[in-house]
Amino acid sequence: MGSTFGQLFRVTTFGESHGGGVGVVVDGCPPNIEISATDIQSDLDRRRPGQSRVTTQRKEKDRCEILAGVFEGRSLGTPIAMVVRNEDARPDDYAEIAEKFRPSHADFTYEVKFGVRNWQGGGRASARETIGRVAAGAVAKKILASLYSNFEIVAYVTQVEQVVAVVDRSAVKQADVEKNVLRCPDEVAARAMVALIERVRAEGDSLGGVIECVVRGIPPGLGDPVFDKLDADLAKAMLSIPATKGFEIGSGFAATRMLGSQHNDPFEIRGGRIRTATNNSGGIQGGISNGEDIFFRVAFKPPATIALRQRTVTRSKKETALAARGRHDPCVVPRAVPIVEAMAALVLCDHTLRQRAIAPDNRGSKPAGAKAKQSRSRARG
Repeated sequence: MGSTFGQLFRVTTFGESHGGGVGVVVDGCPPNIEISATDIQSDLDRRRPGQSRVTTQRKEKDRCEILAGVFEGRSLGTPIAMVVRNEDARPDDYAEIAEKFRPSHADFTYEVKFGVRNWQGGGRASARETIGRVAAGAVAKKILASLYSNFEIVAYVTQVEQVVAVVDRSAVKQADVEKNVLRCPDEVAARAMVALIERVRAEGDSLGGVIECVVRGIPPGLGDPVFDKLDADLAKAMLSIPATKGFEIGSGFAATRMLGSQHNDPFEIRGGRIRTATNNSGGIQGGISNGEDIFFRVAFKPPATIALRQRTVTRSKKETALAARGRHDPCVVPRAVPIVEAMAALVLCDHTLRQRAIAPDNRGSKPAGAKAKQSRSRARG
């Protein structure tokens, strides 16, 4: 049913928005990785509702419970199961949408596909499902940090409607992102974004925005040609996040306005390594990482659930109107920052384990077949 993501590093999320809880099973985590509930909780706290005046006011502690797969602070190499209990569920707020389809939400399409749906807060279509992704992403980050000494992943808000931030992608740190409730490193833009969101929220409407993510310290060689390209898998991961509508990597759509001579990234030797002088490719060429910073942007639509009265229809095909009740984000991007980071970490962790399976040194300098040939030649000599 599409609830599992990844090949060697696989995650399966479960649970509904107003059910007993939500969580994830992580399969493929190597043994002896240091993992604690504290590691996971820090990212869950960045995602949780009710954390500021520009997010939903649903009050959830989102406390992570590790049920299996970790012993004395280390992974066992067996599946890791984690759960977060729902505490502030109010299913009665959604009674009206048991019969009415919310415009641009998943209500109608879920019902068409399955013939049944959990209408309490949207069920699996709710962004509350992403708790499992963030918990799994925290595990993936621990694995990546244990393998790559310079690994770092930072996502941040760069746009809310027409307000655009100016951010130095090469220097931004998570501490810069967490300085304000918008998770926008540009303090001037962040203040304008907050004011805009508060005004639109008071009007009963919602706003979209853009999140950029930069990943540092990933070596060359991750990703496969053709269908399992690293950028293709990143695109799938990002577009699986609720409310996403667009993905671009490196120069993205701006490349359509450039000449090839302007867009190409010339190679050079820097610090004894093959590097690129520019990074219009966003750290991925031919679907494979090239050792430069990986960076991309994700576009989020305005949340579909708004307080304004809208035209819709009922399950019995009668035209009607609906003004949503319940507690909802007027703009999802501040809370989506850790979700974007998590999904990027899941993709990179999966491709790292796949690369190490075919080239254990993971340096990307020589393919496994070439090393095997060398070994046989030395043996014959």
